[in-house]
Amino acid sequence: MGRKSIRSDKTIYQQAREEAGLTRAAASELMDYVAESRIEKIESGKAYPQPEDILAMSKAYKKPGLCNYYCSRECPIGQEFVPEVKMKDLSQIVLEVLSSLNKLSQEKERLIEISVDGQITDDELEDFARIRKEMSAISITVDALQLWINNTIASGQINKEKLDALSEKV
Repeated sequence: MGRKSIRSDKTIYQQAREEAGLTRAAASELMDYVAESRIEKIESGKAYPQPEDILAMSKAYKKPGLCNYYCSRECPIGQEFVPEVKMKDLSQIVLEVLSSLNKLSQEKERLIEISVDGQITDDELEDFARIRKEMSAISITVDALQLWINNTIASGQINKEKLDALSEKV
């Protein structure tokens, strides 16, 4: 068994591995193609992780949030287009969805007025920006729900196959 790290400045990748109760050697065995030495280099910041490394880590450590972390903070494309999603409780996510949907429902008529001619004029821009902000909030909340689902599946609390089969029926 490997030594326990006493570093205080652990990367999110090292924290995730340790929370999963894995040594680098055990983690490497779970990730078919990621060598123990590569894990050490990623965790110490000596090597930049590749998307394949992050996917393997997220599965081995049962931490789907590592993918969002990598995409929103480390991937140049993701930094531009992928918002960071924070892990939240299901009840908080549902309340945020409902709040955003209520706000957007109130703006529905204005959005129709703005978009009916296919153009957004300067006098419509402020209202459109406010509506766009609400739609972005809904999008981020939906992403938070998906992350919650993925974490719940990874922890074994939801049967993925059954959920997928039921999702196809509805």
